Amino acid sequence: MLLLHYFKELFKDRQLMKSCVTLAIPIMLQTLVVSSVNLVDNLMVGKLGDVALSAVVSSNKYYAIIQFVVNAVIASCSIYLSQFNGAGNIEKMKETFRFSFICSYTLLILGFTLVIVFPSQLIGFIIDDPAVILEGTNYLKYACWSYLPMGISICIAGSMRVVGDSKSPMMVSIVGIITNAFLDYAMIFGKFGFPMMGVAGAALATVIARIVEACLYLVVLKRGEYPFKTKISELLKFKKSLAKDIIVKAIPLTINEFLWQFGMTVLMKAYSSRGTVINTAYSIQMTISEIFFILFSGMAVASTVLIGTPLGANRLEEAKGNGYKLICFSELLSIVFGAGMFLSSYIVPLIYTTVSNDAMSCAQDFLKTMGLLYWIYMFNVQCYFILRAGGDTKSTMFMDSGFMWAFNIPLVAVLCYFTDLSIILVYVIGQCTDLVKAFIAYRMVRKEKWVRNLAIENQ
Repeated sequence: MLLLHYFKELFKDRQLMKSCVTLAIPIMLQTLVVSSVNLVDNLMVGKLGDVALSAVVSSNKYYAIIQFVVNAVIASCSIYLSQFNGAGNIEKMKETFRFSFICSYTLLILGFTLVIVFPSQLIGFIIDDPAVILEGTNYLKYACWSYLPMGISICIAGSMRVVGDSKSPMMVSIVGIITNAFLDYAMIFGKFGFPMMGVAGAALATVIARIVEACLYLVVLKRGEYPFKTKISELLKFKKSLAKDIIVKAIPLTINEFLWQFGMTVLMKAYSSRGTVINTAYSIQMTISEIFFILFSGMAVASTVLIGTPLGANRLEEAKGNGYKLICFSELLSIVFGAGMFLSSYIVPLIYTTVSNDAMSCAQDFLKTMGLLYWIYMFNVQCYFILRAGGDTKSTMFMDSGFMWAFNIPLVAVLCYFTDLSIILVYVIGQCTDLVKAFIAYRMVRKEKWVRNLAIENQ
C-alpha cells in the first residue's frame, strides 16, 4: 500500500516532521488562544441564559461564512504566493498580495452590506425562536462592523505565514484576543466604568479588538522585511493574466467555502428543529471542538509551505512525497487530539454551570462522537490541504462541499424532519458520512493533478 510505504519513509524524514511542527505550532497556538477566548466569550454570554448564547452563536455563523469565503480567496492567492516564493519571483509575490487585498475587501463589503440590511432574516433562517432572533439582531448590528478591519488582518497574516513567519501573526492575534476578552467582560457585565450592554457589549468588544489587530498588522508589515510588501499607491498594480489565473483557482475554493459554511448553517438549522435545547448543545459542541481542531489550521499552513514551495522550485517528486508523508503524520497526531476531544466531554459540565442539564448531556454526547471520529476528519482535511496546495481546487470543491450537499445534508435533514430517531443517533449517522467521504478524498489525491508547478506557468 502506498500510504504504508510513506509511513515508513516518514520516520526516516525527521527534517520534514521538524519543519511541519515548526510551521504548525505558532498557528496552532494562535488558534488555541482564539478558541479559548471564544469559549470564555460563550461562558460569559451563557451567564445571560440559553437564549443569549443561542443568539450569539447563531449570529456568528454568518461571520464564519464571510470569514471562510475571504479565507478561500487568501488560500487561492497563497497557492501562487508559496510557489512564487519557491521560484524566488519577488515581483509576482507583490502582485499576488495586492490582488488578494482587493478581492478580500470586495467580498467583505458585500458581506457587510448583506448583514446590516437583513440581520433578523439571517438569524430567523437558523432558528424561529422570536427571543433568539431579537437578541441575535441586536448583536449583529454591532458585530458586522468588525468585518472591515478583519480584511487587513487576514490578508497580511496569510501572506506572512506563506513566507515562513507564523510567529508575528500569533503575537498580534494574542494581543487582539486579550483585548477582546477584557472588553467582553467589561461591556457585557458593565465593569470598570463601562455600561452593561449584554450581547451588544460582546459585539462591540469584537469590533474594537479587530481594529486593534488590524493596526498592529500594519505596523509589523511596515517594519518587517517581507518580499510581498508593497506600497499603498500600487495596490491596483497587478497583471490581468495573473489575476485571471488566481480567479480560476479561487472560484472553486470560494464556492466551496461558502457552500461548506452555509451547509454547516443548514445542518445547525436541521438539528435546531428539535428545539432550543439542541441548538444550545450544538453551540457548546462547536465551541469546545474548535479547541481541538487547531491541528487543522496548523497542518493547513505546513501543507501550503512544504508542498507549495518545492512545487514552485520544480522539485515535483519532493512535493509529492511530502504530501503523502503529511497524511501519515497528521493521522498520528489525530490520535492525540481525538482522545483529548473525547475526554473534554467530561469537563464540559464543570465549565458551563448555568446551562440546562438536557443541553449539557446532549453536548457531551456530540463531543464523544466527534472525538471517536477525529481521525477520519483529519484524513479528509489533510487530503483537502494537499489538493489545494497544488492548485487542484476543482477536486477540493467536489470532495468537500459537493459531498456535503449531495449526501450529508439531505441525509441529516430527512432524519431530523421526517423521523422520530433520537437526536444523538441522527448526529452519529450524520458524522459517519465522513467515512464515505474519505474514499472520495483519497481518490482525488491519488490522481495527482495537484503535482504541478504553477510558478513556471506564470513567468
